[in-house]
Amino acid sequence: MQQVSTEYAVPVATRATVSRVQAIDIVRGLVMVIMALDHVRDFWSPTTIRPEDVAQTTVLLFFTRFITHFCAPTFVFLSGTSIWLYQQRQPDKMRVSWHLLTRGLWLALLEVVLISFMLFWGYSMVLLQVIWVIGWSMVALAGLIWLPRWLLAVLAFVIIAGHNMLPNIQPVTADNVALALLHNGPFVFNAPPLPPVLVAYSFGPWLGVMLAGYLIGPWFKLPLPQRTRLLRLAGIALLVFFVALRATNWYGDPTPWSPQPRGLIYSVLSFINITKYPPSLLFLCLTLGISLLLLSSVETATNRLSQWLRTYGQVPFFYYIPHLFLISFGALLWSMVAFGKPINLSFTPPHSGPPTTTRACCEPI
Repeated sequence: MQQVSTEYAVPVATRATVSRVQAIDIVRGLVMVIMALDHVRDFWSPTTIRPEDVAQTTVLLFFTRFITHFCAPTFVFLSGTSIWLYQQRQPDKMRVSWHLLTRGLWLALLEVVLISFMLFWGYSMVLLQVIWVIGWSMVALAGLIWLPRWLLAVLAFVIIAGHNMLPNIQPVTADNVALALLHNGPFVFNAPPLPPVLVAYSFGPWLGVMLAGYLIGPWFKLPLPQRTRLLRLAGIALLVFFVALRATNWYGDPTPWSPQPRGLIYSVLSFINITKYPPSLLFLCLTLGISLLLLSSVETATNRLSQWLRTYGQVPFFYYIPHLFLISFGALLWSMVAFGKPINLSFTPPHSGPPTTTRACCEPI
């Protein structure tokens, strides 16, 4: 849940010359603020149950997790869009390709060296999550931008619509870890003497999301009424498709919904309780459908809230690193004062932490 933006695709010296799309900045700023909610709950919450467990959760607790589902797909999607917009202002495609390659590798390294360190305050475990897949998706896009757009559209469709047909690889070994990195749900890979690696985000499905964002980039060069209409129609189509397919329990998400004995509201929560790791077809239809509707609605917004969100959306990297440091380091200090030792509530198994504060463990963020 990290920054994905023109800042990823544009060198510092170039940013001032790039005209920004307000809708992209506002929506990105909104999901960045929401992302902080998820991280605060992860590092500070004493909850002993998973928020998405509809058999035990409350409505409010469920939505503290559900609302943050929009962060990662929106970031990755808008990353692809921003790359296309940058490409239009850079006539040398080879320079674009080289920039994507080097920036992508830098982001992947940053995930391992800095971000993972801030989550654990050490290297007892390395966590690979959204910055990691953004980086490697950029590396892939460095080559894919040379292909015809129709072929990229086919590839994006096949990845997003078809990856749920692939089985989860278990157990993950040195022989199949490359395939697991392409599609699996979260898994831990051990390769002593290196620390264990928790792979929360698999690369393949998120590449499809970045490609989809790249492919709609031309919409943001259209006259505003036409752009608004396309974004709105696409968002509505995805949401209608989500409701129709989810109702069947036939395909699109590994976890079926069911009527809940706790009542109608919890049945609704079960219906929208979709799989993020890896992002299922239905997960992407719901989250990106709503994001497209937001993108269609805020380009001309001038109120104080929209300008505030726009500011955050323009500096995603500057926001992300300090906000993660403050939340994680603050939780580290608080746990030392409260329990006499540092305790990472986000990754503490229920049986090994303070009995009044332990929560469901190892939930990727």
